Amino acid sequence: MPREIYLVKVGMSMTEGMVSEWYIPDGGAVKKGELVYALETEKVNLDVDAEADGIVKHIAEVGVNLKPGDVVGHIFEAGEEIPDDFGGAPAAAAPVEEKQAAPAPVATPAAAPAAVSSQAEDGHIKSSPAARRLARELGIDFRSVAGSGPGGRVVEADILAASEGGASVAAASGPEPKASPLAKRLAAERGIDLRTVRGTGPGGRIVQADLDSAGAGAAAPAARPAAASVAGPKPGERIPVKGMRKTIASRMHHSLMESAQLTMDMEVLMDDAVKMRTSLVEEWAPEGIKPTYTDLVIKAVAKALRTHPLMNSQFMGDEIVLMDEVHVGMAVALPEGLVVPVVRDADLLSVKELARESSRLAAAARDGTLGLDDYAGGTFTVTALGMYGVDSFTPIINEPQSGIMGVNRIYDGLEWDGDTPVRAKKMNLSLTWDHRTLDGAPAADFLVEVKKLLESPFRLLV
Repeated sequence: MPREIYLVKVGMSMTEGMVSEWYIPDGGAVKKGELVYALETEKVNLDVDAEADGIVKHIAEVGVNLKPGDVVGHIFEAGEEIPDDFGGAPAAAAPVEEKQAAPAPVATPAAAPAAVSSQAEDGHIKSSPAARRLARELGIDFRSVAGSGPGGRVVEADILAASEGGASVAAASGPEPKASPLAKRLAAERGIDLRTVRGTGPGGRIVQADLDSAGAGAAAPAARPAAASVAGPKPGERIPVKGMRKTIASRMHHSLMESAQLTMDMEVLMDDAVKMRTSLVEEWAPEGIKPTYTDLVIKAVAKALRTHPLMNSQFMGDEIVLMDEVHVGMAVALPEGLVVPVVRDADLLSVKELARESSRLAAAARDGTLGLDDYAGGTFTVTALGMYGVDSFTPIINEPQSGIMGVNRIYDGLEWDGDTPVRAKKMNLSLTWDHRTLDGAPAADFLVEVKKLLESPFRLLV
């Protein structure tokens, strides 16, 4: 009897996912523990390994959304007969039997040319998250490195070898790399070779933003000279609501419909915080740590949550659960949507530790290498739009939390020294809270505490 290959459920909130890449081709041999397919969900990418030896038969197509637990393929035992019409795919039983009769050639994929060993049949580059991260640190294009991992997958050892000049480098030509359908269409319209574009989407996938960046250095079609300069979706396009965008739409709408959300703004004097951050950036530069203003807000929020536990709670219908720990989510904007990794025990971290962790989480979010633990257990969220020049906005609560803090831009305001106006650095904070959990007065008390901590930032260091 064949073993079923399931779409793995990762996390209680997962409602759908897709096979983004098959590492073992249809009809190919696999050994227990080898990677068989790449799972992509609205939050994470995950490599799934085989639970048995045998011959892999695909059922699910790449890129099709399915429910957790759906069967995406089967693993047949060696010598087991595979029906011609199995799974709806032309199984070609005879070639499979030939592979079973002569397993040695199947088990030695290294015999394939190194230039294409890391290329999947659909053009995807098979590589581990660790390998992509190391390649980025070393300034190496992982797509040009021959893989020695399972099924020709690029692994860390291949990147290290390439950095020392000892690896075979693939030619610049070959199948196109992993890219979204929109990116492929835009690349064709703009005359951009996808093999020359570095992908910043989940798993290194090329997305529209990458094409917009590449368009400046690529020759656009003469008939459409302005196409590459237009950011975002183009007029006349229809964008399917699926994947991460579908999840965000559903959760944000549910959050607004199911809770009583209100937002208040408060002005914060940031002169001392600006001076302190400038000093810390200089002092920690040798360690590669650069604290942001959002880091300071996260630290201030974390300290204030300890003394305002109602804000660090969850409304559960017939009871309000006050959380024991302070785990602050930090919203990170990606081309595909917003993700919220979590700085765990933010109240217990020093500013330096918090800055290091937030930087790691932001980089992993952009690289598509966040793990499930990076998303788990948030008790409050901080989101920032100040880098876009925003003075005030209404953030939406990330359920089941009771509050979210919006960070706006720092601007030149005025304070008064007697009758003399004095220039001052200021910032607005935008707090949204669930009125079912706490009223306006205690919410304002919490916001005042965060304000005081930022205006006396030395308190964040102790």
